[in-house]
Amino acid sequence: MIKKAIIGMILFSAIFYFILTQYFGDVQINKYDSKAVVQQEQAIERGWVPGIIPDSAFEITETHNLDTNILVGSFKYKEEDEAKFMEVLTTVPDMNQTYTWKNFLFKVDTEKKRVNFRNKPTS
Repeated sequence: MIKKAIIGMILFSAIFYFILTQYFGDVQINKYDSKAVVQQEQAIERGWVPGIIPDSAFEITETHNLDTNILVGSFKYKEEDEAKFMEVLTTVPDMNQTYTWKNFLFKVDTEKKRVNFRNKPTS
């Protein structure tokens, strides 16, 4: 009887811990209308948005988890900024159209004028 109670308490504690860490972790989602708003919110300085986003960037989103240090985001841009933006990116070999700049990785969809980005894994 006591053994079952102890096992039950351990299971309850494990489930409770899982719920707390998965659903109430330090995850923050931010949306910005333009690069000017990104700069005003200091998202570039905080490392949440790459400093090379084009001046025409809009519909900018970023999600970062302070516990795991994982950052993902996206933005759209206008065609006039595409060539200048692509010039500063470096192709990552063997990663299927993936580009890099500093500690960020990028997937660029030139047809939709949309960029997905994430921070590079730390390991």
